Amino acid sequence: MNDEIKFRIAVVTLSDRAAAGERADESGKVIREMISALNCEIIAQEVMPDDAGMLSSRLVELADDAHADLVLTTGGTGLGARDVTPEATLSVIDQRVLGIEEAMRTAGIAQTPYAMLSRAVAGVRGRTLIINLPGSPKGVKENLAVVLPVLPHALNLLRAARVPDHDHQFSPPSSEGTSA
Repeated sequence: MNDEIKFRIAVVTLSDRAAAGERADESGKVIREMISALNCEIIAQEVMPDDAGMLSSRLVELADDAHADLVLTTGGTGLGARDVTPEATLSVIDQRVLGIEEAMRTAGIAQTPYAMLSRAVAGVRGRTLIINLPGSPKGVKENLAVVLPVLPHALNLLRAARVPDHDHQFSPPSSEGTSA
């Protein structure tokens, strides 16, 4: 594993209060701890105010200039007037990864019905995967736990690296003997 190229990961916390120094960035800390299981290098960990323009610009820089493999944002995914992370992300991605979004919400709803209010987005810009996570440490843990197992495969696909064959192949069910 030492000869593998490390994944380049950036963590961006969106919080007016944390950016102003009024509270600690606990969610960013949780992300850093959880992704330590990956073969990765943290290329950026920062706190920004809830500002769509600033976030859009930073996401472009992290993807295009810093060549991050993965950008994880935390915060700004709710229904509040300052919750602009999904809009900023949508403005810079090339395609959405709806399965990640759906998996996070489904897992979250199993914990609390409030998870259905999440507007978190996951998508790809160039070869960079961008995933929005909730702002609470608990929400980060629950959501990141769902996607963590698939991240190495997803990031290798984006790198266009050879992905090992799976143990089993998917075969669509036979249409014989079924009726519409």
